[in-house]
Amino acid sequence: MNPGFSFCRPAALPLALACAFSAAAGSAWAQTDATTVAQLGAVNLPDTVVTATRVAQPLTDVLADVTLIDRQHIDDSGAVNISDLLARQPGLELSRNGGPGTASSMFLRGAETRFTAVYIDGVRVDSQATGGAPWEAISLSQVERIEIVRGPAAAVYGSDAIAGVIQIFTRKGEGPFTPYVGVGAGNRRTGKLEAGFSGANGALDYSLGAAREVSRGYNSRPGANPDLDGYRQSSASGRLGMQLNQEHRIDLTGTYTNMDAQYDGFAPGLDDHGLNRLSTLGAQWSAQWSKNYSTRLSVSESQQRYETVPSPYLTKTTLRNYLLQNEWREGNHLLTAALERREDHLLNDPIDRSRHQDGIALGYGYTGGPHTLQVNLRHDRDSEFGGQTTGGVAYGYGFAPGWRVTGAVGTAFRVPTLYQRFSEYGQPALQPEKSRNVELGLHWAQGASRFGVTAYQNRVKNLINFGAPGPCAGLFGCYENAGRARLQGVTLSGAHRLGAVNLSGSLDLQQPKNADTGNLLARRAQRLLKLAADTRVADWTLGAEWQAVSHRWDNAANTKRLGGYGLVNLYASTRIARQWDLLARIDNLGDKSYQLAGGYATPPRTFFVGLRWTGR
Repeated sequence: MNPGFSFCRPAALPLALACAFSAAAGSAWAQTDATTVAQLGAVNLPDTVVTATRVAQPLTDVLADVTLIDRQHIDDSGAVNISDLLARQPGLELSRNGGPGTASSMFLRGAETRFTAVYIDGVRVDSQATGGAPWEAISLSQVERIEIVRGPAAAVYGSDAIAGVIQIFTRKGEGPFTPYVGVGAGNRRTGKLEAGFSGANGALDYSLGAAREVSRGYNSRPGANPDLDGYRQSSASGRLGMQLNQEHRIDLTGTYTNMDAQYDGFAPGLDDHGLNRLSTLGAQWSAQWSKNYSTRLSVSESQQRYETVPSPYLTKTTLRNYLLQNEWREGNHLLTAALERREDHLLNDPIDRSRHQDGIALGYGYTGGPHTLQVNLRHDRDSEFGGQTTGGVAYGYGFAPGWRVTGAVGTAFRVPTLYQRFSEYGQPALQPEKSRNVELGLHWAQGASRFGVTAYQNRVKNLINFGAPGPCAGLFGCYENAGRARLQGVTLSGAHRLGAVNLSGSLDLQQPKNADTGNLLARRAQRLLKLAADTRVADWTLGAEWQAVSHRWDNAANTKRLGGYGLVNLYASTRIARQWDLLARIDNLGDKSYQLAGGYATPPRTFFVGLRWTGR
């Protein structure tokens, strides 16, 4: 256990808060008005959010607890992959069986990975084998912007959004033709090469990029298998948009990632490889039929293929989605109606199964004076489980300049994966997992200074666990609806400029527990503290991050302890010449030894230097 974080005990809450916010004593810390400021002091946020309600909204109208991460923040972060970047954001926690490229879980507000719906450019990404997005297969190189929505959103998105929604946007073309090339190198023979271009010409805008990353890696299971576990990743993305006229626009998007990551399995002496391939395709037609009425029609498909060698295993998930979104704006009122169809297919020998869901969703939003209201209702009919109805109501009241209080209630569900039902460990009679969430928030913003606190409680029933051997054919156990979870906590976050220094941070005090046993859910901490600062010195931007995580349990019985840890990361960037930018980064400065999963080591101290040329 890391004694450096043991002071933040639940019984010592005032001390924990003092520790988290001492750097900004006498000044207000931050959360955007209904939007958490991204870490590293990024305060120049875009002024709209599209993920919260599937409709573009000004930040001042958004009632959900949202984080926005822009490209500048991504570049400054120097993060190797998207999992590491997200783990630095409020309310998010990472668990991984080794280094980059290995099986990764992302816990949002302490919820299971499968309880967060993930989209890339509006294309749904999920695995019908493991459940949840394959985070290890999503390339960070092609990402332009990320929106994180905390809280249930099934009334907007249907199945899966029990804990929230994360949407990833790739680069978009605008302005004159602009090429770019980037190279980077780090210790453990890490290298990165990327190139691409973007721009717009008349009615046409375009963007195309590709990247290649390699690393020799490190030994992820000391004592079990002495080999190094590296990775190789190739990725590409493209966007093409055409403004047919003032009222009609067509957009085409596509992404592709191919990851080959070495890992240490349970058979000593084998050079195990996990081959992960993820692709997305999307087409969208947007039409403005009148001053008040607009529609959006989209068709999309994602494919995720995972294979292990020499150990034989292969699984492939295909998702298809069809969406017709209608919007009617009248003064301060916004009415939405959506028809959606989702088709899932899993190929995992001997499984070859499909299912579909048809949904209809209604929404109403109002913003006037100090009042903001959002109401959503949705009904989904699953081809095997029948009807599921979910709803959500959120209200915000601005009671003083810069101040707003918010409250929300919502329900959500997730149907079992095809693997959970039809594999040798599955049971066809499994029922959907369902949740009920309530939360309250208080937010303040003045200029660049912002502060926010959100308290939430999410109760999940019919929780699907892997239990003891029983009615299934598996000898090691069976999936079963045998649990309830209670996910509750408080998130504080903020940002403030103190002289020439941008400060930001968040503190999560959470209790993700099994409601039947009272045990903490596996690999989830009760306290997460994340602080960051950056400043300008001459022509350099200098930054530092500190991430502290309390102890966790590696198993559901809470008998195998994973010690707490603290990490310090440093970065520096500058423009060394016209069109040339330099970035240097050190992760895990103190070379801290810690584990995110029992028996698996995490990356030691890492150095990386990158050089990027952008033609203008």
